[in-house]
Amino acid sequence: MLYLWLKALHIIAMVCWFAGLFYLPRLFVYHAMSEDSTSRERFCVMERKLYRGIMLPSMLATVVFGIWLLLLNPSLLSQGWLHAKLTLVLLLIGYHHVCGAMLKRFARGEQNRSHVFYRWFNEAPVLLLLAIVILVIVRPF
Repeated sequence: MLYLWLKALHIIAMVCWFAGLFYLPRLFVYHAMSEDSTSRERFCVMERKLYRGIMLPSMLATVVFGIWLLLLNPSLLSQGWLHAKLTLVLLLIGYHHVCGAMLKRFARGEQNRSHVFYRWFNEAPVLLLLAIVILVIVRPF
């Protein structure tokens, strides 16, 4: 029963994390398009609160519950699909930290990319989510 509760909490944390990963780059799009200081300041506050208040705790909870699940069922570590999933999760954690670095550049007023860049940047977590869900459900190898 504990395993199922942990799995549910892992999925809930992952959904919250992805909500932030989808929304923060969208805020970057609007931030890059903003032309007045009031809007830019407002976006800095929104981005910081989203990153620190939702994304970071959700990422940490996702990782902690995932590790706990592996400790309860270490036989999963012998399966290829899990290796692929964990590799993608590491890429996702890297993406999360790149978002944090971008957030800091916006806060310092050093953003020099167009809104088009952020629109494309916003697509990466979608691709990672698709691949991770397919690996977990289909377990192709």
